[in-house]
Amino acid sequence: MLLKTDSNGIPIFSNKNLIDMIYTGHVDKCHVVLCDANDEIEKFNVHAKEFGTKGLQTYIPIDVDQKQFDNVCQSEWFMPDEFKNLDVYSFLEQKCNNEVEVKRLDDEYKEFEKRDMINLLRYMVYLVDYMRNNNILWGVGRGSSVSSFVLYLIGVHRINPIQFDLDWREFLR
Repeated sequence: MLLKTDSNGIPIFSNKNLIDMIYTGHVDKCHVVLCDANDEIEKFNVHAKEFGTKGLQTYIPIDVDQKQFDNVCQSEWFMPDEFKNLDVYSFLEQKCNNEVEVKRLDDEYKEFEKRDMINLLRYMVYLVDYMRNNNILWGVGRGSSVSSFVLYLIGVHRINPIQFDLDWREFLR
């Protein structure tokens, strides 16, 4: 099911997407997605109102840039204050064992900073900590993420990219 998205990555469901959801057993989710505004959706909503049932929500574009949108979304993440205020660099640097690892951390961390992704790293630290404390299993590592030493130090994966000479630029292209 291909979805159209706006410039902020918000999915916009077409009539075909809604029909696919119904036929695949996800009719309960039709009322929580944003639909492409069209006559058929409007007609459905008129009849839904007549029968006292939920209508479909239509997508209304918002006038914010990607950075504002990301900041609003990130402010909604549930994360205890200890993680919201975590000095990620210091947390990761303490896990380094030698100068090669510190250099790799410096290089990668600068890229995460450039991309304004430090809050994402904080959330990843929280998520891994939560999974560990609650005995929730997660994968060993997958795809280009295993080339990131930062994610290795956080515990997202268990593949030391320095040991296998993996280039972190593969992950942060």
